Amino acid sequence: MLGGKLVERLVREGSLGGVSISALSLVDVVEVSRPEAPFAAGAIVADIADREVVADLVAHRPDVVFHLAAVVSGEAEADMATGYRVNLDGARSLFDTIAGIDGYCPRLVFSSSIAVFGPPFPDSIGDDHPTAPQTSYGTQKAIGELLLADYSRRGLLDGVAIRLPTICVRPGRPNRAASGFFSSIIREPLHGEVAVLPVPDDTRHWFASPRSAVEFLLHAAALDGDLLGGRRCLTMPGVSATVADEIEALRAVAGDEAVELIRREPDEAIARIVSGWPHRFEPHRALDLGFHAEQSFDEIVRIYLEDELGS
Repeated sequence: MLGGKLVERLVREGSLGGVSISALSLVDVVEVSRPEAPFAAGAIVADIADREVVADLVAHRPDVVFHLAAVVSGEAEADMATGYRVNLDGARSLFDTIAGIDGYCPRLVFSSSIAVFGPPFPDSIGDDHPTAPQTSYGTQKAIGELLLADYSRRGLLDGVAIRLPTICVRPGRPNRAASGFFSSIIREPLHGEVAVLPVPDDTRHWFASPRSAVEFLLHAAALDGDLLGGRRCLTMPGVSATVADEIEALRAVAGDEAVELIRREPDEAIARIVSGWPHRFEPHRALDLGFHAEQSFDEIVRIYLEDELGS
């Protein structure tokens, strides 16, 4: 989803960081459409954990690599082997392949996650809070961050890891992310469909819109690496909101009828995963470096209406 939106922006603007784009390669484990672009663009079906495939992908030395491939949180927890194969082995495969090309040091933007943090949490997490993930997904992302920082230190790549908030409201159908219900309880009622809420209304979390997530990726791609020093991982800004805040934002745009389509069905497994995630940050480094996000959940819902429903 984010990859598709990123491609739309790159094609529309035709440049990145003030430099014209000459070629774009889209890589996914499923078939994707090749975009109509004013520059060379191709779409490839590949497995990021296959080293031979990765070698072919980077052989032409792209200047910027956006590494978004991942098995999402709920699936990574349910299927440990697949999560590690894709989220850890896939990232290591990509980093090693780049490192093996003499004189090649691309900007690599790695989509990490706030799942790298774990309890006990202070009321608000600052930039110096240690990572202590409580899920396999968070652990895999935390290891990826360490690898990225070490390869960057050695001058083998020029990495930036952005710890994404939960991206909401996601368009399309639900995926296997444990956080998927945060989008479903807005998206489905707006389409007249029932949504299942597996956690209490007072559950608080950290959010940003898909629009902001794409801005994060683009900004990270053009960021001066000297400003990061040895600290290559940045927690992205966002909105701290409860499920109750979400529901009230839905009520404000669609009324009680939409809210009544939310069905409460407690799920202990989902609640356990979500309870191990942080819910409020003070991302001063990212803000000082020019990253920005929404100021309220009402704004996040408005962006969904504008970008996905055209209203």
